[in-house]
Amino acid sequence: MNNFFNKKTAASSEGKTSAVKKSHEHEPWVEKYRPKRVDQIVFQSEVVSVLQKVLEGADLPNILFYGPPGTGKTTAALALCRQMFKTTEVFKDRVLEMNASDERGIQIVRTRIKDFAHRAVGGSSIGGIAAGLKVIILDEADAMTSAAQAALRRTMEKYSKNTRFFLICNYVSRIIDPLTSRCAKFRFKPLPIDCQVERLELICETEGVTAEREALEKLVRESEGDLRKSITTLQAVAAGTKRVTLDDLSTTGGRIPEASVEGYMEAIKSLSDNKILAGVEIFRREGFSVDQLLHQLYEKLVKDECFTDNQKAVIFEKIAVAEYRLKDGGSEQLQLLNVTYCLLDQFKAVSVN
Repeated sequence: MNNFFNKKTAASSEGKTSAVKKSHEHEPWVEKYRPKRVDQIVFQSEVVSVLQKVLEGADLPNILFYGPPGTGKTTAALALCRQMFKTTEVFKDRVLEMNASDERGIQIVRTRIKDFAHRAVGGSSIGGIAAGLKVIILDEADAMTSAAQAALRRTMEKYSKNTRFFLICNYVSRIIDPLTSRCAKFRFKPLPIDCQVERLELICETEGVTAEREALEKLVRESEGDLRKSITTLQAVAAGTKRVTLDDLSTTGGRIPEASVEGYMEAIKSLSDNKILAGVEIFRREGFSVDQLLHQLYEKLVKDECFTDNQKAVIFEKIAVAEYRLKDGGSEQLQLLNVTYCLLDQFKAVSVN
């Protein structure tokens, strides 16, 4: 009888182990390889040194992390909280993580944030700086309305004895001055290409993926320094093949093929309205993103010696206006035509001269 129950217990434990393995197999690489400790964060030495002192017992202020996307801001906040509160149960009880771009109004500050800050913390055996403290992490805080930020200012003051706020944003200029003055500000620097490539090579080695270094360097450049985007794209490419090449990135990386961009430019250089409209229609039918085209046009034209600096300024201003209108829900076809005829005017000016 005992043997029967022992076998059953062993079988159930094996089933749980295999289920855990399967869940890790299908876990996004961004989460799977996210640093779990503060000292694992790379190229942010100033931030890491300060957070290490906090873990050693220094006072923990309200913190504002800002910088480009994919440089480790949210990871640093979560890693610090995990090391402060040690166990998963205490972490869940003491940390409230919110994305302010989803919950950005003043009502969220008055209800959910205020209720969490007001709530007494559960008993635990942790000591040091974490004893009696709760942490509220507000990701993408620059998306909060001005009224919500103003309400948050008073909440930060009122519950300063037992609650700390981590504000995370890309653009610190969108955070009101009364909030920034109440936080210790830390800027996250863009990650260099070599640093990101080393991380991608480590992931490839762990996952059994063979990748050309040139392909990884191109992936990092096209991701514009966003390591999160690089890892996500790498996983998407590796899902179809265990060998990542430059050709694979061209088809799955989201960029428009150079041949299509060149075809669009050649249509404009022809100075013929019929060819230009045909080129725009071909581009539209192929389903490429106009926003992506504008990014690639900027990369191409900024190094182009065909135009003068003044002409480039006119073109880039038009591209900036088109990007703004696209983000605001404008028509892709109209904005593409707007940029197209601006380029046509500059090509005509070049041909006259």
